[in-house]
Amino acid sequence: MAAPTENPMRWVSALSTRPSLEAAIAEVVQHAQAALQATANLGLVFISSAFASEHSRLMPLLRERLGDIALIGCGGSGVIGMTPHQPREIEGEPALTLVLASLPGVQVHPFHLSPDELPDLDSSPDTWIDLVGISPAEQPKFVLLADSSFSRVNDLLQGLDFAYSGATKVGGLVSGSSSAAGLFCNYRLHREGVVGVALSGNIALDAIVAQGCRPIGQPYLVSEGERNILLALETPPSSSLSSYGGGAVVSQKRTPLEVLQELIQSLSEEDRALAQHSLFVGVAQTEFKQTLEQGDFLIRQLIGVDPRVGAIAIGDRIRPGQRIQFHLRDAKASAEDLETLLHRYHTTITANSTPAIGALMFACLGRGQGLYGEPDFDSQLFSQHLPDVPLSGFFCNGEIGPVGGSTFLHGFTSVFGIFRQP
Repeated sequence: MAAPTENPMRWVSALSTRPSLEAAIAEVVQHAQAALQATANLGLVFISSAFASEHSRLMPLLRERLGDIALIGCGGSGVIGMTPHQPREIEGEPALTLVLASLPGVQVHPFHLSPDELPDLDSSPDTWIDLVGISPAEQPKFVLLADSSFSRVNDLLQGLDFAYSGATKVGGLVSGSSSAAGLFCNYRLHREGVVGVALSGNIALDAIVAQGCRPIGQPYLVSEGERNILLALETPPSSSLSSYGGGAVVSQKRTPLEVLQELIQSLSEEDRALAQHSLFVGVAQTEFKQTLEQGDFLIRQLIGVDPRVGAIAIGDRIRPGQRIQFHLRDAKASAEDLETLLHRYHTTITANSTPAIGALMFACLGRGQGLYGEPDFDSQLFSQHLPDVPLSGFFCNGEIGPVGGSTFLHGFTSVFGIFRQP
């Protein structure tokens, strides 16, 4: 049952790096409860893989201190949480993050789905609704945490989009060794499937999906394609389609390999070297938008070429009529991408809505200190644009977030879920 709406929403995050599980739990619970100063009706916990052998002890120890609140969480090779004044990203070391939230007027519905329970994609929306246990009329927002060996994650996301069209969904896949794959839901430990929480009522969830790429060249229309194979590209009319990256115009209807080879020759020496190992394809998810910008493309890997016919294979299905643009990824591109998206959010959403109360960050294992050469980069950049917003999360084997109104599984991405009152 929802709490009375006259009380303000509160969201706190506490982080401990103590190597003892008992000491870490005591520290995060004490700090979180002291900061919350209200009765929590939602908890989230993220525990580093350094504690993997103690997953079975985590839930009983937390329950002793928290009581029966709705709670989900998972393990990860690294976790994100708040120190007294700023977020930190702890990678490869013992760490525990606890979120406690008091959300008046919000219905909190945690759930666990096993792989065997998932309907097939021909099932009706009602089948998915019955499985999750919440009506679309409630306009739920979802946080999803999945086992990294869960082979039907894409089916899950398509099914939830089918049943809950327009509902924002964010989350990630558990990282670390298979033995570290802990999923937690209402004080129970699960080793497979997905745990999640649906939040409905007096709450909004905004998503930022930073895929860490920058465009090269211009957008092209796919004139021929089959499954995940690009067979022919053509230049869209300049009056109707625009690029957010600029670049030289190609001739009408050519093989993708010809287009790519010409594009690479036009790049700087530094970008040509980068294209040897960090070249990606962005597939536009906004069919009727004339001017494309960051956030409009779903970034997918370029997985192979066929020199005989000039075809290119990418890591997703493609169809004629879609627009694509080649992209490069490196630390600089990742930083600029996130900076652009955070600035846009701050100037458009924050300036015209209620302030954020808390946020979750789902970051790829390929980001963090290994990408930037310094710790806490993404989380610190977030805090520069949204100061005083508690941030928590973990490093993932795949990140879940929306692009163009549909939910996808991403790689090399940081997904932020930002919670506020409507």
